Amino acid sequence: MQANAATPALGSPLGTAEAASWNFSVFPDGRGLPPGSGTPQTGKVIYEQRCACCHGVNGSGGSADELAGAQHGLKDAEPDKTIGSYWPYAPTLFDYIRRAMPADAPGSLSNDELYAVTAYLLYLNRLAEPSVMLNAKTLPPINMPNRNGFVGVDAKR
Repeated sequence: MQANAATPALGSPLGTAEAASWNFSVFPDGRGLPPGSGTPQTGKVIYEQRCACCHGVNGSGGSADELAGAQHGLKDAEPDKTIGSYWPYAPTLFDYIRRAMPADAPGSLSNDELYAVTAYLLYLNRLAEPSVMLNAKTLPPINMPNRNGFVGVDAKR
């Protein structure tokens, strides 16, 4: 496609290989989760290196959205929308981090790093034990507090 006065010149078309590298989906029930594993201890190190600059120490206090430490529920006058108070499914949290974070290099974390950061964030929100080993089998059963706060959509239909 050629740029003209009405079309801004933003980026370039994706090649087949690059498009394929982004062609993945992780569903609320865990379908699509890749191989790999990680613990909160490993995730803390990665978080401090790659995430804390925007999201703050322990998931709050940075310039980006608060991830942990909610003091108010979603129905309070000034709600706190954190992973623990808002996010409905643990596998889709993994998927979001995989696609969008870190903000300066989305898609740059390995599967093991993604599982580790997810484990650490769930630990910060008191949704995972410090000794948990997250992987494609252990992540989907984690019951998020706001699981029933969303209307489900089944992509299989």
